[in-house]
Amino acid sequence: MNLISALLEQRTGQQIAANRAWRIETALKPLLREKGLASLDQLVAQLVATRTGDLGDQVVDALLNQETSFFRDAAVLDMLVDATRALQAETPERKVRIWSSGCSTGQEPLSLAMLFDEGGMGEGLAAPEIVATDVSPAALTRARAGRYSQFEIQRGLPVRRMMTWFDGAGGDWAAKPELLRRIQFRQQNLTADAPPPGKFDVVLCRNVLLYFSQDVRRQVFGILASALRPGGLLVLGAGETVIGLTDQFKPCDRFRGFYRAIETSPARRSAFG
Repeated sequence: MNLISALLEQRTGQQIAANRAWRIETALKPLLREKGLASLDQLVAQLVATRTGDLGDQVVDALLNQETSFFRDAAVLDMLVDATRALQAETPERKVRIWSSGCSTGQEPLSLAMLFDEGGMGEGLAAPEIVATDVSPAALTRARAGRYSQFEIQRGLPVRRMMTWFDGAGGDWAAKPELLRRIQFRQQNLTADAPPPGKFDVVLCRNVLLYFSQDVRRQVFGILASALRPGGLLVLGAGETVIGLTDQFKPCDRFRGFYRAIETSPARRSAFG
């Protein structure tokens, strides 16, 4: 258990709390069956003996928590659309850029793309550019395919949106190509890799920091701050905060619950207030 937990932390920065160690065996059971192994001890023996990273990658991928759903915390996403409209009204000459970090199997960025299309961003204004990243190659493969089971599609996705944006594919549902084209999916490790190129106006990092130690959270906040334009917005999960961990963000007055990147120039004022 300790070796497997250490492998996960080394590769991703994520920790498994002692009271959640049961997750290890539960998450790895399918991999044990696939490899024809009878126990975690046998799996660890192979991890120690192998000279390639393939098995280690599979173990780490199986342990990652990919819990997500369409329109998760819908009020937060609606407020994000309002914030984006406000910024586009102030700076119509450039396209707003959004980074969905820890996007898992893609439901969050797909939800945003649907909202931006349905709400309209104003006459002559381009839809925001959405870049979505995750540490898991397997999750990104599914996100790029945009294919979801009946159970996954029903979690948060109203029937009207399902019929508008998805096509039946056997027992699954597949996102239409025009929806998938609105998102750039990339692999990125929040604790080890540089952020995607360019500066962003909004960064979502929801329910990711929960699995990091405080020191790693501080490190990640530095990475997220470096990716944002001055005054840009950071959106965290309901149980996450910047308080006591970084001085690179402060609560946003205009959009409550969001955080603004500290602006170095006091003369500049952000559309986010």
